Formats: sequence, C-alpha cells, structure tokens
Amino acid sequence: MTAPRSVLFVPHGSPMFALHPGAAGAAMTQVAAQLGTPRAIVVVSPHWETAVPTVGFATRPETIHDFGGFDPRLYEMQYPATGCPEVATQVVNALQTAGLPVAQDALRGLDHGAWIPLRQMFPDADVPVVPLSVQSHLGPEHAYRVGQALAGLAQQGILVLASGNITHNLRDFMVVRMQGGATPAYVQTFADWIHTHMTERDVPGLLAYRQQASGQRAHPSDEHLLPLFTALGAAGADAQPEAFFRGISDHVIAMDGYAFH
Repeated sequence: MTAPRSVLFVPHGSPMFALHPGAAGAAMTQVAAQLGTPRAIVVVSPHWETAVPTVGFATRPETIHDFGGFDPRLYEMQYPATGCPEVATQVVNALQTAGLPVAQDALRGLDHGAWIPLRQMFPDADVPVVPLSVQSHLGPEHAYRVGQALAGLAQQGILVLASGNITHNLRDFMVVRMQGGATPAYVQTFADWIHTHMTERDVPGLLAYRQQASGQRAHPSDEHLLPLFTALGAAGADAQPEAFFRGISDHVIAMDGYAFH
C-alpha cells in the first residue's frame, strides 16, 4: 500500500497515555515515521472548543496541563514546539476561502489532546505546530467541512493531525477508574461500527453516527469524535482509510487510529 497521506486521526486517551503509551503509542510512532518530517502540523483537539474555527498564532505555544488528579509526573511534562504564523495564516485563508467564519488567537497553547500525541509521534518537538479548535455545537457535518477546507494544506507538506477518541464517555471512565469493572459491550460494538464504515468510506453513515445506540453511549457529546470527521474531509474524497491501530484502554476508551491512502 502507498505511503499515508498527510492526514491522521490519532487517539489521545486519558492523560496517563503520556506515561504508558503501550501498543497504541508504538503504532503512532511507526505511522509518524512513515510520513516523514512535515513542514508543519495543524493539530485539531477536542479540548479546545470555540464558537467559530479559531487558529492559534502563538510563536511559542505553552504546554497546557488541562486535567487534574493524575500522576504528578504529568504536570512536569513539556512539549516545547514552536508555532508557525505563516502556516496559521494559510489555515485562516483556507477556511475563509471555504466560506467559513474564522478567528485568531495569539496566545493559545497546546492542550493535552494536542501535546500528548505530538510527544509520542514527534518527541523532539522539532516541527512547528498550529492548533485549530473544534465547534461541538455545530456537529459532524461542520467538522467534515472544516476538513475539506484543509485538504489543500495536506498536499503541501503540512500534516493535519486530528486528535480524539472513537469512544469517550467520561462518566463510564470515572466509574471504571474508581470501582473497576469490565469493558461495556458498546465500546467494541461502536469501534467495530466505525471501522466498517471507515473501511467502506461511508461518509453519510459516519456523519449520522448518533443514530446508533452505541454511538450515543460512546459519545454523550460530539467533541471527541469531531476530529475524525475533520480528518475524513482533509484526506480527500478519493482517500482510503486504514486503521493503523485498534484496541481498548481503561476498559472504555477505544484507541483506534486511522491513516489515509
């Protein structure tokens, strides 16, 4: 199979993924090596939600530790990548050309949905990073349209890195974390449903994922799946998705990742 296109959907898991990357982390490292070194990275994280698509212009984006109650070592981790105002401007122009409203943020750093996968894939922090927000209130179709607007950038040596999780029910995660328990059936059911529809590249079916009972349970709110739709749009209509990793972490987090050929 040909080398992956410059678009990836990657899992970021719980913050503990930074300390225990396991097989999912190894797979992410491998797929990053297959891509080579991009000119810059546009990272889409569900942990930056805004009213309209917002592009980060910070030249030295801070490492944001936007979580609490985890291993103290996590709060010492830094990801000292530079920003890239030139590429940030390209992102703004691409979104505007697509008829989308867009805002700029001169200070935004990298939240854990961004720096945790970046640290695993580009550990030297030697590739400039531009963060891009999500709009959970606008739904999957909007996220897909944002991706379509970015498709041209992915053909110019810029990696569109969409970070999320195929399942993300925070309540179930906390119950398992505090009380233990088995993996609920919906986790594998929904991950398998996503994989089937990704393999078939059934975009309309994927965009309507909330019609599935397992989809509603997997995502009480949209934000952690929206980056998948952005990746689909950015990869292009002729792209063939391929799972580079499939697996479950912490009983309730599907860590599946997708590349596009």
